[in-house]
Amino acid sequence: MNEKLGIIAIIVETGSGETIKRINDLLHEERDIIVGRLGIPYPKRGLSLISVVVDGKQDKINALSGKLGMLEDVTVRTTLAGDL
Repeated sequence: MNEKLGIIAIIVETGSGETIKRINDLLHEERDIIVGRLGIPYPKRGLSLISVVVDGKQDKINALSGKLGMLEDVTVRTTLAGDL
């Protein structure tokens, strides 16, 4: 399977420190495909926004997105670039 470049967008309803810890654990486990990340707390809406730039095998990117999306109070969307 080809390697892909993409962005994982994560929206977290703040309040659960355990959820944030689990997100950080999952991102750490897949650090080999992570190019960079940006986290922005948005207290006005009670959310945190995280964007993660990834470069790796599509199955690894999809697996990470799926694991993140199964967490409580977390919404995830992934966008992958075409063949580069």
